[in-house]
Amino acid sequence: MSRMLHLNLFLMSRGHHEGAWRHPHANHKALTDLDLYVEAAAIAEKAKFDAVFLADTLAAGNSSGLASSGSLEPIVLLSLLAAHTRKIGLIGTASTTYSLPYTLARQFATLDHLSKGRAGWNIVTSWAPEAGANYGRQQNVDHSDRYRLAEEFVEAVDALWKSFPADAVLDDREGGRYLDRDRIRPANYAGEHYKTKGPLNVPESPQSRPVYIQAGQSDAGRAFAARWAEAIFTAHMTKDTARTFYSDVKNRAIAYGRRPEDIVVLPGISAAIGSTSREAEQVWEELDALTSTEVGLTRLSARFGGHDFSGIPLDRPLTRDDFPDPDTVEASKSRVIGYVDMTLRENLTLRQLLRKLAGARGHFVATGTPEEVADIIEDWFRTGAADGFNVMPPIINRQLSLFAEEVVPILQRRGLFKTDYEGSTLRSHFGLSNVGRGTQLARSA
Repeated sequence: MSRMLHLNLFLMSRGHHEGAWRHPHANHKALTDLDLYVEAAAIAEKAKFDAVFLADTLAAGNSSGLASSGSLEPIVLLSLLAAHTRKIGLIGTASTTYSLPYTLARQFATLDHLSKGRAGWNIVTSWAPEAGANYGRQQNVDHSDRYRLAEEFVEAVDALWKSFPADAVLDDREGGRYLDRDRIRPANYAGEHYKTKGPLNVPESPQSRPVYIQAGQSDAGRAFAARWAEAIFTAHMTKDTARTFYSDVKNRAIAYGRRPEDIVVLPGISAAIGSTSREAEQVWEELDALTSTEVGLTRLSARFGGHDFSGIPLDRPLTRDDFPDPDTVEASKSRVIGYVDMTLRENLTLRQLLRKLAGARGHFVATGTPEEVADIIEDWFRTGAADGFNVMPPIINRQLSLFAEEVVPILQRRGLFKTDYEGSTLRSHFGLSNVGRGTQLARSA
């Protein structure tokens, strides 16, 4: 069978653009209304998307009330979506910085059972200072330490998911024996930062364990992904950087004894779609008109570790001196480097930069007809920049519906995307190998 494209819905609020919450074509339901998420997931499932993905934030933010804010806890929300969907995968974000391995292992194993094998864990390391304060941390964990903690955290969770095999559940009603205790083994994980005895009290789930997803792009993040990730969410504003990342992370995986096809690389794409190119451009113009400069400055400042951009004239081209040294930023270093490089390459003013980031936040932005958007997706897929895409509609449900109803059929006619689900698990949707209980990835040096 030929290589097939993967599509994942990144479901966020009423759309990914900062102005989407005000747009007349956006879903009018409250951000706390389950139906908002059910409707979007239904559109994606009808189009045969591989999965729906929920990001997460552990702090309230400081947008001054001028932008949509507040998000539901993803694991609880995905558990409800499991009951309203049949085949589409369900990926939730959970932090290794502010969680405990035993709790998280139970939660995601439960989601995998409830969804009959459709769960995926987006593994993140949290960096926002506000998150540390919310969890009683007096000092935030620095970038390198976060990944050292993450390595141990995933090792501990992985050990817990192996501790209670499915075949230990006998459920022998006539013989009166529910468990074969000899098959259950304590995890007995003891790292420098995390210790857990186990075994887990939830049996092995339908996929053996949920699919591992990761989104780090720094050197430490790529090393972590090469060892653990089965799918990678990545942000690139150009195809060239996407191709470099794609090749690098696949080669790193080989060094861990893995095959390149063991990792599905999914760059983000935020596409404004119209019946003509001009109509598509008008989507961005309408959304930009609904944004707040104050919100943009606040979010840009947060990305650069609290750096104050407010004193810079909005319509003067930016220089490198207007930015702090990216190496001093404890957030997503690769993302902020991309912001600086794009700004200097395109000679952007601060106002133009804020508008560039208002929609896709450093992911690729596409504008055009369904055919033109499909051409971009096919080009990236065929030239070694992507195995598929994390679809980030600027407006939900309008732009999501256009992508699902207009772009997806073109990809299907070209033989690039499936016309129906061939399996029932997220692992099967992504074309990943089954994970046996004995599978153990090599411990990093």
